[in-house]
Amino acid sequence: MPHVDHARPEFRVGVGYDSHRFGPGDAVLLGGVRIPAAASLIGHSDADAVAHAITDAILGAAALGDIGALFPDTDTDNKNRDSIQMLVLAARMVHAAGWTVTNVDVTVVCETPNIARAREAMRRTLAAALDVSVDAVWVKGKTNERMGWIGRGEGIAVIAVASLARG
Repeated sequence: MPHVDHARPEFRVGVGYDSHRFGPGDAVLLGGVRIPAAASLIGHSDADAVAHAITDAILGAAALGDIGALFPDTDTDNKNRDSIQMLVLAARMVHAAGWTVTNVDVTVVCETPNIARAREAMRRTLAAALDVSVDAVWVKGKTNERMGWIGRGEGIAVIAVASLARG
């Protein structure tokens, strides 16, 4: 077993990914914020791909599993479940394991909706869910330059990176 120097802080990084397809509707829920759009995201829960990607990033960094193991889509209790509440529960698990979320960086890849307009509201919502300051959370949007399934407007993808510290 490797020697761990408990006098020095320990850091970890986790990466999360999620994607959802578009379906009928008039808004997209991302980062706990309802953004008016020509369609909605489809999923077993509320389809908040930002919250899902961050949940996977923090769980992975702490080696505590993933969102599918914690909130399986085979469990009817997770049907239409609030993804921000799932993130809160995952953050509590991470904290109980001795870790502190130090920052989260999120990239939403989509042609629509415009992420910049909802960025500050998403940052506030996510920071509250993670129990961190707003300046520890960043959300940005990128297009896929009209390439592939994202470029054709079939859905969105989200990549999140989270850093944790202990010690």
